[in-house]
Amino acid sequence: MIFQETGLAGAWLIEPEPQRDERGLFARTWSVAEFRERGLATAFDHCATSFNERPGTLRGLHYQTGGEPEIKLIRCTRGRIFDVIVDLRPGSATYRRWFSTELTQDNRRLVYASAGFAHGFQSLEPASEVFYQITAGFRPELQRGLRWNDPALAIAWPAAASRVISARDQALPFLESAREAACTP
Repeated sequence: MIFQETGLAGAWLIEPEPQRDERGLFARTWSVAEFRERGLATAFDHCATSFNERPGTLRGLHYQTGGEPEIKLIRCTRGRIFDVIVDLRPGSATYRRWFSTELTQDNRRLVYASAGFAHGFQSLEPASEVFYQITAGFRPELQRGLRWNDPALAIAWPAAASRVISARDQALPFLESAREAACTP
């Protein structure tokens, strides 16, 4: 695996190194040893998947706060997404900065987002599926989020003929008015 810095402290873009032959390919997407060498989380609590029927489906920006912030390893296993992470750690040199990349079933990239990052994505193709490995147990009372189109963040989302956004995500606060918008890793 090739670990590339994203420009955000504690966040990585991970490129699998496929070994190809007449059968297809084989590539590792996670390794305890390689993650441990970089001081990254190696104990994941659970995995989750998100299936998105229509292009333009936008989810996020979500994070978990309190004593159990989430570290996420994110991969698109079907289709194509525009993936975004935002550093919400007040003491971080990259506080309020964001990173985006395209994750696809073909490029097999992964995004590693440390505790204190918000995450969101927009599907770019029909039937896109996202796979997560998550370190903290799901705690609904600790779930928080920020509005996808927050002007303080100015994320350059791709244009979409139409967007599908849940009522919950449309009602998320902007960073300036969010109580507890800052995460503590």
